[in-house]
Amino acid sequence: MVGVYFSGTGNTGYCIEKFVHGLDTDADCISIEHPSAVQAMIQSDFIVLAYPVYFSNLPKIMRDFLENNRIVFLGKKVFILSTMGLFSGDGTGCAARLLKKYGAEIVGGLHLKMPDCIGDEKLLKKTKEENRILVKLAEEKIKKAAQAFKSGQAPREGLSFLSHMAGLFGQRLWFSHKTKHYSDKLKISSEKCVGCGVCIKLCPMGNLSVDNQMAVHHNRCTMCYRCICHCPHQAITLLGDTLHEQCRIENYL
Repeated sequence: MVGVYFSGTGNTGYCIEKFVHGLDTDADCISIEHPSAVQAMIQSDFIVLAYPVYFSNLPKIMRDFLENNRIVFLGKKVFILSTMGLFSGDGTGCAARLLKKYGAEIVGGLHLKMPDCIGDEKLLKKTKEENRILVKLAEEKIKKAAQAFKSGQAPREGLSFLSHMAGLFGQRLWFSHKTKHYSDKLKISSEKCVGCGVCIKLCPMGNLSVDNQMAVHHNRCTMCYRCICHCPHQAITLLGDTLHEQCRIENYL
């Protein structure tokens, strides 16, 4: 077994490690950004796949990863875990439908509500204590899900037809334009940015560089909020114009 995931601000990485180690303490969890991720999947018959959900859809970086490595999933058993700030309907189903086409057997799915990473939308913000409670509830759900899986009763959240309809009409149908392509909406404040390069090192897409001592983007943002939540000068926003919180998982543990 191997856990393979994408995680922008740490929520999904934290959750998949809890789940996978609840099944097998010796199993590895590897980010899709790591060069060994594909080889690890090739060598394993059972894959736990995890990702955050954006607008009830897959992050573009995860969709590309699945499509580019479709041959790897032939004959594999896959359990899917998706994290979300709001109810997504079929967060796990988004990947499940693709993987079935590629010949994978979907053995279960788990939805986990976690602190929202969108730090530039004030209406979505909760207090740190509320977010800590969310994490604790997710931990309890993960533990129960791992126990159920080991007893042969794996959860199947997000995989049904009704879940598909909930995800489609809840958000995805109205916001598909936001996740179909990489975003060009990243905003970098010329007043705050000092060109320190932290965002460049963190970006999973190689979307950022420094020009004239200021960070610039190249219209290839996967909306993971990693740069936004780690910028030491809070100079970057995406969906909103004002940064209200830098939402990293370590803030809620």
